[in-house]
Amino acid sequence: MTSDRPGRSRIVIRGALVFGVLVAVFFGVFPQLANISDVWGHVTEMSWIQVVALSAVAVGSLLAYGLVLMAVMPGLTFAQATVVSQSSTAVANTMPAGGALALGVSYRFYGSWGYSRAVITRNVVVTGIWNVFAKLAMPVIALALIAITGEVSTALIAAAIAGLVVLAIAIAVGSLALASETGARRVGELAGPFAGWVNRRLRRPAPTDTGATAVLFRRDTIGLLRDRGGRLTAAMVLSHVSVFLVLLWSLRAVGVSAGEVGWIEVLAAYAMARLFSAVPVTPGGVGLVELGLAGALIAVGGPHAGVVAGVLVFRALSFFLPLPFGLATYLVWRNEASWRRPVVAAAALGISRERIPELRS
Repeated sequence: MTSDRPGRSRIVIRGALVFGVLVAVFFGVFPQLANISDVWGHVTEMSWIQVVALSAVAVGSLLAYGLVLMAVMPGLTFAQATVVSQSSTAVANTMPAGGALALGVSYRFYGSWGYSRAVITRNVVVTGIWNVFAKLAMPVIALALIAITGEVSTALIAAAIAGLVVLAIAIAVGSLALASETGARRVGELAGPFAGWVNRRLRRPAPTDTGATAVLFRRDTIGLLRDRGGRLTAAMVLSHVSVFLVLLWSLRAVGVSAGEVGWIEVLAAYAMARLFSAVPVTPGGVGLVELGLAGALIAVGGPHAGVVAGVLVFRALSFFLPLPFGLATYLVWRNEASWRRPVVAAAALGISRERIPELRS
């Protein structure tokens, strides 16, 4: 009984923190940025054609991430990719510590379809790295575009520099891990404590030899990237661009014109907000992302009420829309018995844990 109390206490504290952030942002800061009745007026002025078109774009952006998962999971169908991505996203967006729970959902779904734990881990790590690279690269790209076309804001310069530094470190660590088996072993050993923490969160046994596992992971990842790296990169770019288009079209639908906020400025705000979402303070960055987007867009001259309306429409589509989708896809997973498979031999799809002892030295 006592062993559960620390975990419960953390959940309660995390929930209280999330609630406090939401109250502060939506009932404290936003009413100071714009009159709520004016914001609602912008939302209700959207035509039904705009609502339908915007909803279609939002659904397309949700489905796009399935292509990323298909790129790194051999044999995964688009329907299965959609089921796991939407179900895990719904969990991540609603639960305190939702990221860890969403990871557990992914492991459970993939395992029921016959994928070994090693292959699932490779998928999680590779897609996670590509996601981080995309988030860190976007401020740099936005800064370059703004530098070419107009004035550069101090906030964007800071975000771009931070993104560039972290991106350089991430690339250096990744290059070390992939360059040689010695480097991979060293990175694996350094990552051992973090891997142990993740396993504890998932209630799994602690890893026994993260150095040897990293060596095996390197071998399989090199093969994966050689065969599917281009496809993965293209799918990741498509996924991030599709979400950006939802934001851009949300602003246009509520009346924020290109003359008031250009698409490059919207891209810059989106890039900074994506960095905020990487900080796990609230599920899915709710509250922080809205505040970051609205503040950045107003700072570049966007109309207060229109910007807040557009940001809220965007977040309703990108944050809340996955919730009913996630419930529906979870029911599909529960009832689609034809997808169930025994775990495929790891040698057929990925890392064989039985080979770890031979790599220990």
